[in-house]
Amino acid sequence: MGKAYRTRTFKSGNSVALRLPAELGVEPGRDWRVREENGRFVFEPMPADPQRIDLTGIAGSMPWLKPLPREDFDDSSRDWDLLGQPQGR
Repeated sequence: MGKAYRTRTFKSGNSVALRLPAELGVEPGRDWRVREENGRFVFEPMPADPQRIDLTGIAGSMPWLKPLPREDFDDSSRDWDLLGQPQGR
């Protein structure tokens, strides 16, 4: 078992808060799951959500942007074989 720390609860608005010592390395702003098991409290960090970029509100906000016509793309065949062998082998 690791080192034990003494701390105290305090009132924060309408809630009761628990200050965690900096030595524990808990970063601020992290979400935690708290559950009670047989009179003990268990704290577990929630898995971090993958960072996503929401572009749903951007589509109609720039009417001057138009999609590129399909003929502007180069769709010629390419030899992707790095060893110089013919394709299909």
